Order: sequence, then structure tokens, then C-alpha cells
Amino acid sequence: MKTGLFFGSYNPIHTGHLIIANYMANHTGLDEVWLVVSPHNPLKDKGGLSNMYDRLEMATLATEKTENIKVSDIEFSLPQPSYTIDTLTHLHERYPTKEFVLIMGADNLVSFKKWKNYEVLLKNYQIYVYPRPGADVSEWKNHPAITFTDTPLMEISSTFIRKAVKEGKNVQFFLPDKVIDFIDSKGMYK
Repeated sequence: MKTGLFFGSYNPIHTGHLIIANYMANHTGLDEVWLVVSPHNPLKDKGGLSNMYDRLEMATLATEKTENIKVSDIEFSLPQPSYTIDTLTHLHERYPTKEFVLIMGADNLVSFKKWKNYEVLLKNYQIYVYPRPGADVSEWKNHPAITFTDTPLMEISSTFIRKAVKEGKNVQFFLPDKVIDFIDSKGMYK
């Protein structure tokens, strides 16, 4: 079983995340994709993050009817901030028969050398990269561990969504309806 791991804060999860996950799960060699909700990305400020359980709930609501896209809270029980290499070590112990593939945006690949033990990740894992606007990934073009995909280019961001909600703007179609309802019921991002 080839499982793609799509790590993210999902603050909130939006249509762009879901389109990327769907593309990876159905248009590449992956059997399934796990959306791994990260309590705290070490390269991002924790200050603006919503409660991790709310972010997990939104991801779960967004993927209720998907067969090969699942949500994982694996990092909730690991030390924070979350480092991908540590999460993968834990996942291998728990699921020894799965082959894990990392999914990341080209913008993350640009800063990949800042990741903890990035050389080990490159040595032991395949990385599927989706395009991001303005990301120069030319240095990685011929790396054997990296596969560049034709995933549709997504310019939607969680930052844009949070700002729109704060300003009282309509976010219909940017988020699944159940996620919008959840955000409204909790008064999030106001």
C-alpha cells in the first residue's frame, strides 16, 4: 500500500488542499492520501494557529465522503514542534507494511534544506511535489527521489480564507459547506 502523507496546519482546510489530495490519491501511483494535521510546524509561527482539535475536526468534516483520503492526528501524540522525520519513524513502527511518500508544495521544496535530517528524507522516501506560484525548484529538477506532478495550480491559501472570514466576506466554494458551518458555529477567525 503506497500512502501519500500530506502534512499541513489546515488552518482551515480548504478546497485547494482537497483538490491537491484528490489529484495525488487518484492521478499518481498512490493508493491513498493521509492529511496529517500538524499541531505546530517548526518553520511557522504558532501564534496564529487555531486549536489543533478544531483543525482536525474541520479536516474530518471535509473528507467524510472520500474513500482514499483520510485524516491523521498522528502528530498530536508526538513532541512539538513536529518534525517530519520523527513522524515518519513513528509511522513506520506503527504501520511496517506501508510505503510512505511525502507530498509537498514546490514552495516547501524551496526551503527543504532547512528541514531536520532532510538528507535522510531524500535517501529513504519518494517526494511528490505539486506546483506553487513563483517557486523556483530548478535545483531539484533531476533528483531521483523527487517527482514533480501535474497537479492543478492552487493559489488559494488558508491565510486568504482567515482574512476573508475576519472581514465578513463570503467564502462559499473556497471551503466545504460543513467546514463553513463549523467555523461559523465556533466563531473562528473573527
